[in-house]
Order: sequence, then structure tokens, then C-alpha cells
Amino acid sequence: MAGKTIHAAGGIVVRNGARLRIAVVQRAKDELWVLPRGKLKRDESPIAGARREVMEETGHRVRVREFLGAITYRARGRPKIVQFWRMQAEHDASRDVMKDIVAVDWLSLSEAVRRLSYPLEKLFLSNIGRTTLRRTKHRSRHKMRKQASRSKLRRRTKGRLHRSRLRRAAASGVRGRKHSAHAATRARASILRRVLGRLSQ
Repeated sequence: MAGKTIHAAGGIVVRNGARLRIAVVQRAKDELWVLPRGKLKRDESPIAGARREVMEETGHRVRVREFLGAITYRARGRPKIVQFWRMQAEHDASRDVMKDIVAVDWLSLSEAVRRLSYPLEKLFLSNIGRTTLRRTKHRSRHKMRKQASRSKLRRRTKGRLHRSRLRRAAASGVRGRKHSAHAATRARASILRRVLGRLSQ
């Protein structure tokens, strides 16, 4: 009779750089190389467990992207399901890895596939790896274009505000000159009226 299903989760974790790299980790208990993953805690959702396991095993904060699929196999006579999400890692580690992990390597897709110890994980990464990297590249380019567009918009807005201030300053100067001219005219007229008044007495 089959035992209760073991539920686990993890990530295909990609880090940006000159070239995109995928994380693989080496376990202390058997020195095998695997994708970052682990069993879920009681009442923990798969996506939350996947993020937690990846951060603990790689030491990097991550952003969880789309669901990639799952692998199933038997572990100690029990069925096990491991769900994977694409994840974007920050460039620098933010914490030490857990004691169960002795090494973390960031490798190209082909290197990562060769490094993995389990054939099922090799097959899974081979099948979804190129799509994962392509989506990551597309998202990175989109983010860069969006940032460039925002920067360009800020420059345009700043230029318009500067020109608007110049126009207001110029208009204020014209109004000031007109006001001064009117005041001078009124002053001369007042003086002329007083002179004429005295002469008429």
C-alpha cells in the first residue's frame, strides 16, 4: 500500500549578468547536485514553500515568476511531487545558505544540465530551460525599455517645465515693464497738472 504523498517545491532560479546563469546546489548528506527545492511545511502553500526553500538553499532573495511544471517519483516507497516556478534572483547573496547545502553554483543551461545528478531533473531542465531563459531575457529587455522610457519622459517633462518657467518669467518681465511705463506716465501727468494749476493761479 502506497504511503502518503510527499509534497515539495522549488525553482529554476536565474541570475542576471553578462550571461544568464541557473542555480544548482550540492547537498551535504550525499554530495549530489540538485535543483533548489525541498519539502513543504505543514499548511504551507507550494509557491511560498518554493520561495523559502530557494532562499535557504541559494542565499539569494528571489522574485517568483510563472509556474513551470512538476516532476514525480518515488522516495522511500512513497510518491513525491515537486513543483517548480521560474525565479529571478538578486545578483548578490543576502544570507548564508542552510547547513544542508555545501555549495551553490551558477551555471549556463548546458552546464547545469550536465552537473545535475538525477536523470529526471536533467530531463526536466533540458525541456524547460530554454523557455525559462528566453522569458527571463524578454522580461529584462522589457524592464530596461520601460526604465529608458520613464527616464526619457522625465527629461521631456523637466524640459517643458523649464520652458514654461522661462515663458512665465518673460511674461512677468513684460508686465513689469508695462506697469513701470504706465506708472511713469501717470507720474509725469500728475506733475504737469500741478505745474499748470500753479500757472493758472
